[in-house]
Amino acid sequence: MPTRKSVRLRQATIDYTEWGDGPPVVFVHGLLVNSGLWRTVAPAVADAGNRCIAPDWPLGGHATPVPDADLTPPGVADLITEFLDTVDLSDVTLVANDTGGALVQLAMTRNPDRIGRVVLTPSDCFDAFFPPMFAPLPKLAKLPGFANVLVAGLRSRLIQRSPLAFGFVAKRPVPNEIVDSYLAPARRSKAVRDDLTRFVRSVHNRHTLAAAERLPQFTKPVLLAWAREDKVFPIELAYRLGEILPNATVVEIDDSYTFVPEDQPAELAEQIIKFRTAN
Repeated sequence: MPTRKSVRLRQATIDYTEWGDGPPVVFVHGLLVNSGLWRTVAPAVADAGNRCIAPDWPLGGHATPVPDADLTPPGVADLITEFLDTVDLSDVTLVANDTGGALVQLAMTRNPDRIGRVVLTPSDCFDAFFPPMFAPLPKLAKLPGFANVLVAGLRSRLIQRSPLAFGFVAKRPVPNEIVDSYLAPARRSKAVRDDLTRFVRSVHNRHTLAAAERLPQFTKPVLLAWAREDKVFPIELAYRLGEILPNATVVEIDDSYTFVPEDQPAELAEQIIKFRTAN
């Protein structure tokens, strides 16, 4: 059974869910979701003899506000590293999706010591941070009431399933109760909406482009488990990453969009297990 825990970092309290024992596997989700994204993947990886840890990173789906934290992309990447330090995890397998992939790329280039290997599913990278369809968000986030309008709009099931929300990132409709669990923290808490706004305002592709310049120095194993049909982060991005990472392998995932943990959780879990044991 999973256990819920919290850890106090210098500027933030991070809540997380943990399964199993063994070598550590830490999951990093993206914007406006939380650890629930990994609810099917993590238990399967844990059953193979791993300690799986899925934090709620402060990206809008977190229940505990972090008003004192640096929520720029480098700041959140450093929170990931500080989490690994504080929980005392080493030789960690980091698994990331969507916005979380950009943050992990920054962590790989800023503080890689505790990272043993990385699994990137479809993620922001290069000049796609945010990708074109979401590129206006940082400018919109500078307008008063941005998060209030965003969260109010996402109450509509029609909008939730449209390309403006989850329609292009999940090939199949995400269950309503799961969508509600992702969006509930921002609906309930102004402080969480403020955290979300601070992060979105600071997103810029200069961060991922700078990371890409330094990724060739990351020589540890990387698995690029990418959705062949992805509409947001085309499969070509995986091969571009594979060209600059010295020890990378691309695996194409069928019948999925960006949210591989939602669309193909069993396949993703199998790929993580094979990659972890082989490296």
